[in-house]
Amino acid sequence: MSHTLTGPRSAARGSGLTGTRPLLHASLRQEARSFAPWIAAVTALSASSVLAYAFIFPDASDRKSLAAAVGGNPALSLIFGPARDLSSTDGFNTWRSLALGGFITALMAIFAVIRASRAQEDSGQAELLASGVMGRSTRLAVAVAQASLASLAVGVVSAVVTGLCGAGWADTVLLSATFTVTGLMFAAVAAVTAQLGSDARTASTLAVAVLGCLFVLRGYLDSMDFGDWVSWTTPLGWMERTQPATGNTWWPLLPGLALAALLLLAAFALQARRDFGQGALAPRPGPERGAVRSPLALAWRLNRGPVLSWTVAFVLLGVVFGNFSTSVTGLLTDNPAAAAVLASGATSPDALVASFLVTILSLVGIIAAISGVQTMLKVRSEEMEDRVEPVMAAAVRRPSYLGAHTLVALAGPTAGVLVAGVVTALIAGTADIGVGIGDVLLQTVATVPAVWTATAVSVAVIGARPQVKLSAWIGVLASFALTLLGPTFKLPDWALSISPFHHIPHVTAAHPDWWGLLWITLVTAAFLAIGLAGFRRRDLAR
Repeated sequence: MSHTLTGPRSAARGSGLTGTRPLLHASLRQEARSFAPWIAAVTALSASSVLAYAFIFPDASDRKSLAAAVGGNPALSLIFGPARDLSSTDGFNTWRSLALGGFITALMAIFAVIRASRAQEDSGQAELLASGVMGRSTRLAVAVAQASLASLAVGVVSAVVTGLCGAGWADTVLLSATFTVTGLMFAAVAAVTAQLGSDARTASTLAVAVLGCLFVLRGYLDSMDFGDWVSWTTPLGWMERTQPATGNTWWPLLPGLALAALLLLAAFALQARRDFGQGALAPRPGPERGAVRSPLALAWRLNRGPVLSWTVAFVLLGVVFGNFSTSVTGLLTDNPAAAAVLASGATSPDALVASFLVTILSLVGIIAAISGVQTMLKVRSEEMEDRVEPVMAAAVRRPSYLGAHTLVALAGPTAGVLVAGVVTALIAGTADIGVGIGDVLLQTVATVPAVWTATAVSVAVIGARPQVKLSAWIGVLASFALTLLGPTFKLPDWALSISPFHHIPHVTAAHPDWWGLLWITLVTAAFLAIGLAGFRRRDLAR
């Protein structure tokens, strides 16, 4: 006698997306607040450019000086892209916001997808959800939908706020649309890596690595004189081809949407075939007997994969920046604004090259500090997953445990900066650009204390006040904003000096100021002391 299955479970089996609407509604109620800082950051980046431009650069001479400063440091193109028009408010906003705003939106989308898909499997929440009326693809669909809605919110909010601040509406809407499309593309990238990685950390690392590589590639191609066609070789270059405020071309957004659709099809196909809680990249099994005998060995065991991966990334960064450095004199000569400054005798080619090297090595240092913060955040995640208390139950003191992780958090970025600096020095030192291998190596070493300071902020936060772990990123964010964005807003020295990278001396100067390194080293020691003292006194997993 045959029976026909009816009811909710039959519906669940009949559709892979059953339960999407109620889960999306519940997820948005729970996660909506987490998107607010990202939306605010992109909106502030765009709106502040419009509000500050007329005040900081009120006349033509100020705007020529801005063009000369930007043209005199080609390293800025690595971050912000080409400066097509700095003589207008919308042109300035496009230069400062397009690449960087897209990058921030992409990060938001990546973390949103991984958190709502892969991380739920790691925590066991996904298994609880799957026990109800839910299709196999529902969680991934909800994760992508959340990231897509957040990316759309970035575009809408930034467009409205920036337009109300006085920007041209047509230029601003197109600029904001590039943020949204970039978020959609990398939400799709994260959907794919969520199926490849064996856990959330691996999946997010893969997605962020793709974003980072494409961002650096985009910057390198923009900075070199390869012609406009090269921007078509990267998805981030497609967004630049829209040219808000100068060309206002909408159709380059279409390839970005098509790429997102293709990647999502691949992600859902992979998701339908992989085992629950597993990934295509299976982790290597551990040894039969544990070999870890000290807190330092444990810290290295937990972080050796990311440290080695970051080291490889810094080798590649050194190659990119080194090759870029060999062309810096030609780039300065070809830039009309920079050439005019050189012709007037206001500065020298050697001074511009030295400033260029300080900028790119500071950028390397800021990137390196990210890896240090990740190491300290791993301490907190281990704590919240109840893996620290069994370690503390053995003959391990709290200062030894946190101190070991702190050492790895400082040593990993240091190794990355030195590796990138050595590669850059070997390439740039052979070119006739006014600096030698020794100069680049010494400038690299002088950058390291600033990296320690930016990382030490996370040690203080995780050690003393881990409930606000997002504050661990303050050192990196403040360093980036003040070092790379601050000068374009003509911030006073007292504000710029908050960034530890502001105190890095120009080693090729006639009289380098080395005192700054002493002060930031003392600040680093203070942050480390706060972290160690706080970790000794607070409750674990609190």
